[in-house]
Amino acid sequence: MCGICGFTGEVKDRSKTIKNMTDVITHRGPDSEGFFSDDFIDMGFRRLSIIDVAEGHQPIYNEDKTLVLTFNGEIYNYRELKAELIEAGHTFYTETDSEVLIHGFEQWKEDMLMKLRGMFGFAIYNTKDKSVFIARDFFGIKPMHYTLIDGDLVYASEIKSILKHPKFKKEFNEKALDSYLSFQYAVPPETFFKNVYCLMPGHFLWYKNGEVMTERYFEPTFKPDEKLTEEDAVNKIDKVFENSVNAHKIADVEVGCFLSSGVDSSYVSTYFADQKTFTVGFDFGEKYNEINFAKNLSEKIGVDHYTKIITSEEFWAAVPDVQYFMDQPLADPSCVALYFVSQLASKYVKVVLSGEGADELFGGYQVYRSPMHSKLYQTIVPYPIRKLLCKIAMKMPDIKGRDYIIRSTHPLEERFIGNAYMYEYEEKKALLKDPSIATRPQDYTKKYYHRARKYDDVTKMQYLDINLWMVGDILLKADRMSMANSLELRVPFLDKEVFKVASTLPTRLRVNKHNTKYALRQSAMRHMPEFSAQKEKLGFPVPTRVWLKDEKYYNIVKKEFTSPTAQKFFNIDVLTQWLDDHFEGKADTSRQVWTVYVFLIWYKMYFGEATAEEITDDAVAEVKDAVALVEDTAINIGEKLNSDEFDAFFGIAEEEVNEETASENTEE
Repeated sequence: MCGICGFTGEVKDRSKTIKNMTDVITHRGPDSEGFFSDDFIDMGFRRLSIIDVAEGHQPIYNEDKTLVLTFNGEIYNYRELKAELIEAGHTFYTETDSEVLIHGFEQWKEDMLMKLRGMFGFAIYNTKDKSVFIARDFFGIKPMHYTLIDGDLVYASEIKSILKHPKFKKEFNEKALDSYLSFQYAVPPETFFKNVYCLMPGHFLWYKNGEVMTERYFEPTFKPDEKLTEEDAVNKIDKVFENSVNAHKIADVEVGCFLSSGVDSSYVSTYFADQKTFTVGFDFGEKYNEINFAKNLSEKIGVDHYTKIITSEEFWAAVPDVQYFMDQPLADPSCVALYFVSQLASKYVKVVLSGEGADELFGGYQVYRSPMHSKLYQTIVPYPIRKLLCKIAMKMPDIKGRDYIIRSTHPLEERFIGNAYMYEYEEKKALLKDPSIATRPQDYTKKYYHRARKYDDVTKMQYLDINLWMVGDILLKADRMSMANSLELRVPFLDKEVFKVASTLPTRLRVNKHNTKYALRQSAMRHMPEFSAQKEKLGFPVPTRVWLKDEKYYNIVKKEFTSPTAQKFFNIDVLTQWLDDHFEGKADTSRQVWTVYVFLIWYKMYFGEATAEEITDDAVAEVKDAVALVEDTAINIGEKLNSDEFDAFFGIAEEEVNEETASENTEE
């Protein structure tokens, strides 16, 4: 919806500083700007007008103007809260959802947050006691970043706004590089800029007397109801999701919908009859192009469908701009595709709905099925033999079943760090010029596994992804790529009422032998063809592995891999070997190669001398068999299993390869 920023304390030209901080996030709100200033704080605001277009300008004040609000997001139950606040004696002067926050905070303080239904990142300044209250929504749909400079607070929706503060010293954070090489994103709350932090989802922040205090007010916890029948679960999902979509469609402007081949966005789109949907794809065959599938579905549900084919040249040329808008490097190639579909949609609407969050809440990733398969392997094969086979598999080419053997060797807490796993600890040490910054990725996940220790393995994986993967990748790219095109993206699956239902589903209704997102798919079948509802998840397919075998794009990456920036951080021989192995077909290292390439492009944008235009021009100008590994062991194991058990055991090899193929693509 909008962009906000602000700072306390003295600088040479305060009005110019807040204007510069606000201007750099104009893409988040091109419709208008607003400012507040007194002897303590300067607050800036950029608006994308969605509700009460004519009158809903910010900052927003309470009755006596002792509280000042700037707000990014949408509150979907604002009408109900407004009625309650009016009854309590509050006076409203706009029809916006924003004003509910200022009066709600005056009435309930921090307790207001749990009354909200929506997505938000907002700041409230108290002119009496000179305190600042900042809050972020339950799941982290809307961003918020902050830093302290000599005891003064600086905050903003995007980090690039903080960089405009004249007292901020921009320094590279090597700790973020370490986590990025493992996860493909900087693990929050750390960022790639020293001393700049993201306020975590479900947290609020108080700034008082030169100090910052943060506190968690919401944690997504699962409470499975084992007595819940499939029919009751499907009925509950159907009812709550329809309610959520209708709430998320509230706006004074036209609302559209993203549409891919997956069940998530397809389910959302079924509520958009006679409205607009949007899809992009690549000209590399059906594997990388969902346009025909989306077109067929759009005809069945009766929506106007708009599409775009992204050319190879367009994709590579857009990478610098995408990484600029991201603020931090994100090695998820689907963020570039999301940039283009947002660009397409912004030509027709101001708001779109999308399917983010369904996989994490309802158990949608194929990898969530691995515990049921690993359990058999771990039961049959003793741990010493598993370790030996794992060592052998790690030295073998990336063939069918290899990753299954590696994953199934160790406990879940050791093998699963989230949906992306780029470089392992030993690989990072070999790759980094300074190996001392490398840490085990499990060091980042340990605290989340501890919180989830009472859950079964599937639920542990979901909990980890909700707190890390969804925040650091899925929602980061959704916000940045849509806002880069002045488009508001709403996610009806990530609604607290929807989560209440999802959190009660027994594991068997989330992930089972039939499918992932089992109960959700059953609900979707009431609204769309069965094929669409049951379709296997593909993510957002991007042909990076194909491009990196093309000499043209190989040379583009090779140039970056031998650049001074690359030499500053990486051992060039090791780095180029990853690239050459993929190009020569020795191994599929495309994801690892892309991870480093994206980082190098991002570093140029924020710490190098090249401009975005120069990098873009440069880019344009240059623009399967696991059984073989363990044959002897397989024979021994096979003698202990009946035919069905044997097929189930080794059938996972193909499924694991499919999951690896899809893992370069992320969310619908």
